[in-house]
Amino acid sequence: MGRKQSTEQGPKRKVEVARYPFHRRPPWILSPLFAVQHLLVQAALIQTVHCLLIDALPSDQATRQHGYQFMATSLFASGISTLLQTSLGCRLPLMQAPSFEYLIPAAILASSPMKTNNSHHNGTQMAMPCEGALCPETDAFLQTWKHTLREIRGAVLVSGLLQVFLGLAGLQGLTSRHCGPMVLAPLLSIIGLSCYKEAAHFSSSHWGVTALLIFLVVILSQHLRSCYIPIWSWKKSKGFDLLTYFPLFRIFSLLLPVTVLWILCGVLPEGDLLSPYSGGGHRGILRSNGTRLVPWFNIPKPGEWGAPSITIQSTCIGIVMALGTSISSLGCYVMCSKVMGCLHPPRDSCNRGICLEGVGSCIATLLGGIASTSSSIPNVGALALTQAESRHSVQIAAVLCILVGMSAKLTYFLTTIPASIHGGVLSVTNTMAVSVGVSYFQYTNIDSGRNIFIIGFTMFMALLTPHWFIRNTDYIVTGVRSLDIFLLALLMMPVIQGGFLAFVLDNTVSGTSEERGLVAHFPGFQSGLEGHHRHPPKDLTDVYQLPSALHKYLCIKFFPFCNLCPSSEPVQEPMAEGEETRDLLPTPEFVASGGEIGVANTPRIVLVSAGIEA
Repeated sequence: MGRKQSTEQGPKRKVEVARYPFHRRPPWILSPLFAVQHLLVQAALIQTVHCLLIDALPSDQATRQHGYQFMATSLFASGISTLLQTSLGCRLPLMQAPSFEYLIPAAILASSPMKTNNSHHNGTQMAMPCEGALCPETDAFLQTWKHTLREIRGAVLVSGLLQVFLGLAGLQGLTSRHCGPMVLAPLLSIIGLSCYKEAAHFSSSHWGVTALLIFLVVILSQHLRSCYIPIWSWKKSKGFDLLTYFPLFRIFSLLLPVTVLWILCGVLPEGDLLSPYSGGGHRGILRSNGTRLVPWFNIPKPGEWGAPSITIQSTCIGIVMALGTSISSLGCYVMCSKVMGCLHPPRDSCNRGICLEGVGSCIATLLGGIASTSSSIPNVGALALTQAESRHSVQIAAVLCILVGMSAKLTYFLTTIPASIHGGVLSVTNTMAVSVGVSYFQYTNIDSGRNIFIIGFTMFMALLTPHWFIRNTDYIVTGVRSLDIFLLALLMMPVIQGGFLAFVLDNTVSGTSEERGLVAHFPGFQSGLEGHHRHPPKDLTDVYQLPSALHKYLCIKFFPFCNLCPSSEPVQEPMAEGEETRDLLPTPEFVASGGEIGVANTPRIVLVSAGIEA
């Protein structure tokens, strides 16, 4: 009763502090803390991707130390890409970082040249790891290592160029129009489930630390979500005055556990039973002895690591990277809009988003990075847990990434976060993608035999097929090596297979509009707002609009830039219940009405007490 009464005394104040929406700037003292929280989640993704990729390469202590510079470059490029995305792209508060959809094709390409590396030598000299702390630049091992990395960078460059093409051609937005609930639900679930192996791999370094982190996050974000800290002010005329209540535990449900456990692990001596660090005098995630090759200050420059190598193999892998990251980014856009409770991104926003993600990948490659940039699913999961959705905080985090990326020493300091903490962060944040995906089933007829088959078949095959091909990499032998690695990478990507199967089955298997969720209760339709708001709040409809100062200069009406310009198309009205349809293509009557599928006013995922939400 006391909690309810306190909620009713100041609902307006509590709405402001319980959630920081994208359009509102938090207090100056909170914005840097939100930015650090985003940085820690992003660092978990960047470090795990780079660590797994470098582990896939034959490397020694000297080459592994270069990994910290690659991480710094990735942070630098991710900060630039985040600023572009939040300012000119889809405009959602999305952090940019390398994704696991990039990792599988890159690892396949990394292992491919090592089978035929005799072409770089005279037939008698073999590429063997050098001994000692440092290897000379002329060593055959280091030359082969750099050649492989240049080929990976070439694949990332091809991937970025293809993403730019997808945005300019309008294909990303066109695809988003045909994604109903029966496509989005299994897609988001597969995106969240597809990285469980990587999360388990890093958690296994110390399951106790991971379990403690997950326990603290659950307690702070769920059990203590309605526990508020009173904020007082003092004036000489009035004395102490209660300003508002601050949801400290929920807002910082990731920052507090990560920071506390990081400090606790640093205090414990190496080799201790409770310490996640193994002995050896090194605490970086790459397990390199010493950091003599890690500079304090180094702005990434084009050509520092040579030009990317674009070969037939890297081109094939780049195509797979582009497909995987584009599908994942589309799911990330929808997930973020669902968490924020705003409209699904329109076509132009999706096109701008994927186009600028491609630009970010090209920038990362040209600066010497070995990883692409795409929208970060873990950071969206952090938004859902903390509900601190301010775009301003994400932009501060982007600037912080750029500053940290200028110093490989600072990046090395971030890598001292134990791998078990990274595993816990990835575990709790990716579960939110699964949760958002499952929430889309409410709009469909889940008892329909059609839907039961599509859901079960899509999710099972998307996890089964990659699992089998990972263990049978030599099964595909066509006689053409480039075609072999292309098919292998394609079949080892759960996101590509899940998205493709869900899209094809939902658009080809006949079913009524009620079965597919294309009726009034699906939030993608205007009439779905009846009983709530006939028109969505202004601050939610403006989320995708370009800055007013740039709108008139960036809206170019001729092809292909017209696909990036905002349009004023109305939202599609729902089809009559019981009407059978096989695809999401608009009917002639619908085209004449100027409607558009795929725009949704999505109910917000409520993780706070009902008394706070307006």
